[in-house]
Amino acid sequence: MNFKYLLSSFDTIECAYYLIPLDQARLDFLDLASQKEALIKAKINKPKPIKLGCEDFLLASHGTSSGYPFLIENDVFIIQFGEFNRPNFFVKFRSIALWHNSLLDLHKRFLNWAASVGLTQAQPERLSRVDYAFDYHLPVVDFDEDSFVSRSTKDSQYRKDGKVQTFKFGTENVVLRVYNKVDEINEQSQKNWLFKLWGMDQDVWRVEWQVRKDQLRKIGISSMQSLEERQADLLRLLSTNHTTLRIKADDSNRSRWDMHPLWLDLLAQIDQLQGLGVKREHKPLDLYDERLTRIAMSVYGYLKRVAAIDVLYSGNQKSYMDETFQHLFNIVSEIHDPLTWQQEVDRRANEMRLGEW
Repeated sequence: MNFKYLLSSFDTIECAYYLIPLDQARLDFLDLASQKEALIKAKINKPKPIKLGCEDFLLASHGTSSGYPFLIENDVFIIQFGEFNRPNFFVKFRSIALWHNSLLDLHKRFLNWAASVGLTQAQPERLSRVDYAFDYHLPVVDFDEDSFVSRSTKDSQYRKDGKVQTFKFGTENVVLRVYNKVDEINEQSQKNWLFKLWGMDQDVWRVEWQVRKDQLRKIGISSMQSLEERQADLLRLLSTNHTTLRIKADDSNRSRWDMHPLWLDLLAQIDQLQGLGVKREHKPLDLYDERLTRIAMSVYGYLKRVAAIDVLYSGNQKSYMDETFQHLFNIVSEIHDPLTWQQEVDRRANEMRLGEW
């Protein structure tokens, strides 16, 4: 089979932290509540850029569905917290941060931020969800849902234009998804920065395990350190006992079917995981260039619409891009407000820097 292993990484980490104030705590919950209330009264839907300790964040004007009154986020963390909640901090580490940094470095960065606002751990953190992904260049898919042998009693698949995009096995505590990641990026997540990591932008499939706390606890994973030490054990157990990919055969006992080469390679990659702690270079300018290209493509599409409107107005059958650009520039110049331009540019720059695109 023609496939190539590309990369693997944690893709989602959700973790509860139990923090208590030191003698000189600098996290003012009353002030944060006042800032939230001001956003609500001003009917401002956009989050507000703020600086808390050593990190910059966007402060939401609302709480969370899980009962936390405060929500702040930047390009690394999404943090829900409350003075009287238990646990009082719940953190989701962003995918882009996990793919470019080691898990323990991100954990330390959160604790460093906590220390910068006068907080320290009262007890060890508790992991609640871990997603780990393996990405493969897979030009031809030579398996279907019947090629998987799974202990899960629930499975599903999703198609588009007659082609399968996703195989899913399991619910709640353990879920396996094998899916076309390029399609998912283009249709949903917009994580185009993965294209640069892969070195390609087509025919990439992802094998992704989502594991929640009950299953994590069964093999002794609760803290970041224990996850770092036992991630290979967890993934090996899942990829051999929960679900496997096989080559179809005549034997009615599907568990005796030979393992698919893709799955054999997956198991080999898991054996290499222990203690890697790989970091990948992340250049924000590359992300900005990619986003600028996408904006240019959108503008180009709108420019064609402007040209079409000009054709309808003038009756001319021929249109020129430079003339259309000038027409659009003239219209934009009329609505341009120089008094608010820089303020709005600065606001958007802050939002992009903090991960809000």
